[in-house]
Amino acid sequence: MNRNDIEKLLTEIRDGSKSVEEVLNILQDFPYTDLGYAKIDNHREIRTGYPEIVYCAGKTTEQVIGIFRLMATKNNNIIGTRAGKEMYEAIREILPEAVWYPEARIISIPCHEMEKPDTAIAVITAGTSDIPVAEEAAVTAELLGNTVVRIYDAGVAGIHRLVDKLPEIRKCRVVIVIAGMEGALASVVGGLVNKPVIAVPTSVGYGASFGGISALLAMLTSCSAGVTVVNIDNGFGAAFSASMINQMK
Repeated sequence: MNRNDIEKLLTEIRDGSKSVEEVLNILQDFPYTDLGYAKIDNHREIRTGYPEIVYCAGKTTEQVIGIFRLMATKNNNIIGTRAGKEMYEAIREILPEAVWYPEARIISIPCHEMEKPDTAIAVITAGTSDIPVAEEAAVTAELLGNTVVRIYDAGVAGIHRLVDKLPEIRKCRVVIVIAGMEGALASVVGGLVNKPVIAVPTSVGYGASFGGISALLAMLTSCSAGVTVVNIDNGFGAAFSASMINQMK
């Protein structure tokens, strides 16, 4: 349930098409529904502008199906992250409108359109190996109602690949930079644009990258002002923050 749904219910009370009792019946499990294994926050989209997003890893397929089924009845846009193909196929049998983004590992069920700003979010990767994290970020940002400009494999080892794309990047309102190895790309981009840069370290790299810790520390100690950092491989978190910045009035 979103703001439009609440406003519609209030209008129906005013015009007499629904009684107060009928509306209270609709809102009986507001602001959350307890499924026993999960408490679904039906109020989140009203509070934050975005619905609750389901982290699917670690949940059983039956649990995710139960959560999706409930959220679909509330007219919520549904996003499930870190999901596998088998989970998607099981959900599609119950909810055939489900959409699968294999590289991003995201399942989505769009229930209503989100307002899209004129500005865009750039998603840049240092290498091709960073694309799965980048797609999690890009798809999440798109599902939250943003235009995304993808610029992949533009790392510092061939800096001309990034420089060629600077006009496109500078038109965007916020930039997500995704890099493993030594994580240098975020500092470079931060020194070339006057936009907020959200850096995502990835677990890509040889042994001394320590599963992304080297990139994380490099990004945290960046000398470029305006670079903020999310956790290792957290494309979703970067996209959520970028969307909030991009959609600020």
